[in-house]
Amino acid sequence: MPPTAGTAKIIETLRSPNYGSYVVGNGISLIGTWMQRIAVGWLTWELTGSPFWLGIIAFADLFPAVIIGPISGAIADRRDRLRLVQISQGLSCIQAATLFVLAALGAIDVFALAALSLFLGIVTAVNQPARLALVPSLVHAHQLNSAIGINSVIFNLARLIGPAIAGVIIASGQVSWVFAINAVSFAFFLFILLNLKLARPFKTNRTRKKFTADLLDGFAYAIRDSRLSALLLLNVAIGLGARPLVELLPGIASAVFDGGPQTLALLTATLGGGAIVGGLWLAGRNHEGDLTGTVLAAAFGLALALTAFVATTDLWIGVAAMAALGMTMSIAGAGIQTLLQFHVDSDMRGRILSIYGLILRGGPAIGSLTMGWIAEFVGLRWPLAGGAALVATAALLIILRRKLKT
Repeated sequence: MPPTAGTAKIIETLRSPNYGSYVVGNGISLIGTWMQRIAVGWLTWELTGSPFWLGIIAFADLFPAVIIGPISGAIADRRDRLRLVQISQGLSCIQAATLFVLAALGAIDVFALAALSLFLGIVTAVNQPARLALVPSLVHAHQLNSAIGINSVIFNLARLIGPAIAGVIIASGQVSWVFAINAVSFAFFLFILLNLKLARPFKTNRTRKKFTADLLDGFAYAIRDSRLSALLLLNVAIGLGARPLVELLPGIASAVFDGGPQTLALLTATLGGGAIVGGLWLAGRNHEGDLTGTVLAAAFGLALALTAFVATTDLWIGVAAMAALGMTMSIAGAGIQTLLQFHVDSDMRGRILSIYGLILRGGPAIGSLTMGWIAEFVGLRWPLAGGAALVATAALLIILRRKLKT
C-alpha cells in the first residue's frame, strides 16, 4: 500500500542526510531534557510543597530568554549558527552533570536547583534563536513546513517517553540517575552536531550595521508587519495563559489528583502524546493553505481543553483533556513558527525567531510565577481558568481584526 502524500513528504524530509542526523540527536537529547524537567519539578515539590517555588524554578529556567533572547537573535544573524548550538549543547551537558553529582551526594536543595535552572535558562536563551534559525539550512525550502512539524513531533514524542522513564526512576528513589542520563543525552547530540556539514551555510546579503541597530531592526520589523505582530500576540497569550500548566503539573498531580510521580508522568506523557498527533498532522500538510485559520481554531480548542482540565478532579477526564491540550497546543505553536519562518526574510530570521523564543520561554516564566503566587491563595485551578480565557480572547481579537481588513 503506497504511503499517503503527507507521509511521503515526511519520509522525504527525514531522508535529508543532515536533517535526519539532527532529528536523531535532537530526539535523544530532548528525551533526557524532559526526564530532567520532571525530576527537577518533582524534587522542588518534595523539598518545598509550594506552588510558588514551582513558579520560581520555572521562572529561573525560562525568564532569561526575555532579556538575552533578542541579543542572541541578533548574534544568530551575524555568527555561525551551528557553532552557537554546539557550544550551548556542551554547556547544557555540564549543567546536567553538576545536578547528578549534587543529587548523588545528597547535597541538593531548592536554592541549588534554582541556581542551576537559571544557568540552563541562560544557555537555552542563547541557543534557541540559532537552533530555530538553523533548520532551514538542513532542508530544502519546500520541506520547511514538514521539518518544523517533525520537530514538534520529536519534541512531544520526547515529552511522552521522557516522563515515563523519569517516573519509574524517581519512584525507585534514584532521582540522581535522571540527571546522569540527561548529561549523556546532551553529549550524544553534541557529537552529532560536531559532525554536521551544512549544504547551505548561512550568509547575509545585507550591509552589516552596528549591533544595537541590528537588534532594534528586529523589533521594528515585527511591529511593522501586521501578520507577524498578530502571530506573536497570540503566542504571548498562549505562553502566559496555557504553557504554565506544564510547570505547575507537579502541584496539580499531587494537590488536585492526589497522585505521585507516576501520576505526574502520566499527565505529562499524555500531553506529549496528544501533541505528537497534532505535530504529525501539521507535518503532513502539502501546502500552507489557510494555516492562520487553522492556528486560530487550535487556539480556541486549546482554551476549551484547558477549561475542561481545570474543571475536573477525575484523573481520567483530566487525561482526556490533556490529550486534547497537547494536540491543540502543538498545532498552534508549530503553526505559528511555520508561518513566521515562511513570512520572514532570511536575514531577519534569527531576530524574529528570537522574539518568538523570547515569548515561548518568557511567557511561561512570567505566567508560572504569577499563577504559582495566586495559587497559594486560591488554589491551582482558578489561575489556569483565567489563562484559558486569555487565549480565547486573543484568538477572537485576531479573528475580528482579520474580518475588519476584508
